[in-house]
Amino acid sequence: MVDGIALLVTNDPGLGDGPLGIVRDAAVVCDKGWISWIGPSKAAPPADRRLAAGDRCVLPGFVDSHSHLIFAGDRAEEFAARMAGRPHAAGGIATTVAATRAASDDALSARAVSLADEALRSGTTTIEVKSGYGLTVADEVRSLRVAAPLTDETTFLGAHLVPPEFADRPDEYVDLVAGEMLDACAPHARWADVFCERGAFDSDQARTVLEAARDHGLGLRVHANQLGHGPGVRLAVELDAASADHCTHLSDRDVDALAAGSTVATLLPGAEFSTRSPYPDGRRLIDAGVTVALASDCNPGSSYTTNLPLCIALAVREMGLTPEEAVWSATAGGAQALRRGDIGRLSIGSRADAVVLDAPTYVYLAYRPGVPMVYAVLCGGEIVSRRGRPENS
Repeated sequence: MVDGIALLVTNDPGLGDGPLGIVRDAAVVCDKGWISWIGPSKAAPPADRRLAAGDRCVLPGFVDSHSHLIFAGDRAEEFAARMAGRPHAAGGIATTVAATRAASDDALSARAVSLADEALRSGTTTIEVKSGYGLTVADEVRSLRVAAPLTDETTFLGAHLVPPEFADRPDEYVDLVAGEMLDACAPHARWADVFCERGAFDSDQARTVLEAARDHGLGLRVHANQLGHGPGVRLAVELDAASADHCTHLSDRDVDALAAGSTVATLLPGAEFSTRSPYPDGRRLIDAGVTVALASDCNPGSSYTTNLPLCIALAVREMGLTPEEAVWSATAGGAQALRRGDIGRLSIGSRADAVVLDAPTYVYLAYRPGVPMVYAVLCGGEIVSRRGRPENS
């Protein structure tokens, strides 16, 4: 049992006030990893273990529906040059591809585990992890195998970029991705993703990969409209992809398509922060009725953060979301982007994944940016991260 909760965010309007389903002076009881009771602290049933929240705020564990944790090396020099406005001759994604191919499985695993643990300590209890820095059949398969112990939400991203050895034969690479590479990777993935963007894969190439992945039983995701206007968002909606990610440059037709479909618009403010690119207009999307998620886009080149509280603060400050909307998008929105009904909320029958903030309200996530606000993290009803020693009895 977690009791003494000043403000509980359930994301279930049937349980409490407003869209976040706020319950005050609350308690939550977990049984075998699932929520079994929610109500006033004074009415809580007995439990064999207790965490006293101490008048803190509790909310669902964050759901990070877009990350790239399987890689080697870093691109700190590239980042420093970009911040200084200097041209940089490094190869971008290709640099990471070369380092990843050269790394051992143990090295890739150690980096990924470290980043996943870092995300957990900042409140992320579910994380999606993509391949995409191997770009050979063998390296994409091993990337997914390295990701598997970290999450059930693994994504095949062989169509991240055309690798150097196929630079003059992009259609041959697409055939490889949609054929032999997909055959080998599909058993290790739940999702398939494509970077549909100028300089990566055009609409026809992206469709080839996505339709082949769908035929293999994989769910679909699309990197869409990050660098400029393009076909990615509408292709994602047409193919009923779970999410279109980035959504930085949107036409009215793009917004209308998202509002009419079931595809979630996943916003990645860490990418804009790290590249000084324009932020997406989250207010426009929400006002149009689009479902929005927030995710980290953790990767070594354009968003080297696992911290969803930072993304919440950026979404409030730079994208026009209210604190309430940003918290919902980083929890329930992320769950919808993964088409999961058991996470992103705290209600009877949901997974007992929760974050205890060292604050009386979720507003502090944006109100006190950069401050470590997470007091404890519960995953499957177990305390997996905590600051100091919470009151237990």
